[in-house]
Amino acid sequence: MMRVRLLMIIGFERLALTLKKSTVVKTNGHSHIPYLVYSKMKFMKIGTKPDTFYTQDASRILITDSPNDLVIRINNTTYHLHRSSLVPKCGLLSRLCTDSEESDSLTIELNDIPGGADAFELCAKFCYGITINLSAHNLVSVLCASKFLRMSDSVEKGNLLPKLEAFFHSCVLPGWKDSIVTLQSTVKLPEWCENLGIIRKCIDSIVEKILTPIAEVSWSHTYTRPGYAKRKHHSVPRDWWTEDISDLDLDLFRCVITAARSTFTLPPQLIGEALHVYTCRWLPYFKSNSHSGFSVKENEAALERHRRVVNTVVNMIPADKGSVSEGFLLRLVSIANFVGASLTTKTELIRKAGLQLEEATLEDLLLRSHSSSHHRRYDTDLVATILESFLMLWRRQSSAHHSSNNSQLLHSIRKVAKLIDSYLQAVAQDVHMSVSKFMSLAEAVPDIARESHDRLYKAINIYLKVHPEISKEEKKQLCRSLDCQKLSAEVRAHAVKNERMPLRTVVQALFFDQESSSKGASSRLESQELFSRGKETYTDIHKLNLGPAETASIGKAKNILEGGGKRGEEKIRSSTDPKKIVRTGSRSEHRSRDR
Repeated sequence: MMRVRLLMIIGFERLALTLKKSTVVKTNGHSHIPYLVYSKMKFMKIGTKPDTFYTQDASRILITDSPNDLVIRINNTTYHLHRSSLVPKCGLLSRLCTDSEESDSLTIELNDIPGGADAFELCAKFCYGITINLSAHNLVSVLCASKFLRMSDSVEKGNLLPKLEAFFHSCVLPGWKDSIVTLQSTVKLPEWCENLGIIRKCIDSIVEKILTPIAEVSWSHTYTRPGYAKRKHHSVPRDWWTEDISDLDLDLFRCVITAARSTFTLPPQLIGEALHVYTCRWLPYFKSNSHSGFSVKENEAALERHRRVVNTVVNMIPADKGSVSEGFLLRLVSIANFVGASLTTKTELIRKAGLQLEEATLEDLLLRSHSSSHHRRYDTDLVATILESFLMLWRRQSSAHHSSNNSQLLHSIRKVAKLIDSYLQAVAQDVHMSVSKFMSLAEAVPDIARESHDRLYKAINIYLKVHPEISKEEKKQLCRSLDCQKLSAEVRAHAVKNERMPLRTVVQALFFDQESSSKGASSRLESQELFSRGKETYTDIHKLNLGPAETASIGKAKNILEGGGKRGEEKIRSSTDPKKIVRTGSRSEHRSRDR
């Protein structure tokens, strides 16, 4: 790639630019001024003399043959300069010197000059013809300082202010990263930059480039997504601009996104991607889902910054469903709880997350718990809250359709039910998970949502295995949401022989297993096999640590079974009354009894 040195004469000085190539950008069918696209950021070099400023006892002194007759004080820095060099170019100093009495040395305080001592020194060097280098990094402060000092063409031709304005309009604004760096530098001087129109012009330039058709994007940009650099002959991604603007201050980022959205050109998903990139950039624990090592006491200022990021990002999320992923929303609501975001922010996040819950994956739901009140590994309270938000919307929609059997709504809630059952299997492995928390989440899913209870059975079995110390009563409560009639034959067979299950659940599983087998039996041989299996089952049940009454009941059932045949089946039905057991084992009667 060839590099050409472009020299532009502004007044009597030299403007040096590193030029790559030029292109005409078209937006909405209209041609604009050709943009100069550079391989590096633009800079401007003014002046030819060497720097002769030196520091002595907190003072900056210029080495010349003539004595210093002008002292400029800016906060803790003092400059010893010359009226003959500064006054002709600085309208402010000219007025101040005229208003002052004649003396060998005049002292002026300029503590309120924008940009401080650094910006003033660059303006002073320009007055002496000393070489200064300007770029997007320091342009704003010098431009505001020269405006403050009134270094315009009306004071002297070829002055500093018009040179800076020309550089800003012809070189900085046409550049992509130059515009972003310049906009970011306005944070230190917001009022000056607002009054001079710098902020508005930078935002307009950035938004115009964001809206440029992908095929016409040719300027240098940052894109570090995994795998992108390895792709050969890759085209410009549609979200090419998101990483660069994520370097902006929060308020400036919000202004850019708001301006871009106001054009109604960008799709909501692209806005959502920009919010995702910005969140990852400014919330260091967003990707890792781990807040460990963050001390609230030691980092209160950082916590406040993170709180502002969460509140602002949430307010900018497009209302369109799917503009951001469910995983993004879930992670963001977890962080919102951690940093103490506003109630309005958390409520809105929960509503949005509930709206898209069916799109979540199990990994999305496995949010770490950061509450100091318990030691649970996962934040089941948060998942329960989002599930309740989803169910409220689902019930409202079901009522509006005058039927809960609407195919789309039914598909949605059954998909969520499968997700929650998979989540229960994961959280069941947490040794600190209480029975009540596990039960409340399991029972929150409506009966209509579960076509099969196989996944729920697996979750309960895992919980019983990990928590062998729980009482018999807790085991009964844990299994009250389990409907053995909705278990597959394979799972029922496992439940019948599962020593971890409470007696009531085992008997229910056996009964429905017998019902299913009896309906399909076509010979006495199959009936005999059924009762033989029942005998084995009750023998296994007998191994459980049961109370006296339960042991006697099972023993009686075993004796009846040993009689065999149809008569034995009738006796066990009348003796154990499995239908009654099934009825009393229903969720509603358990709840009534617990009350």
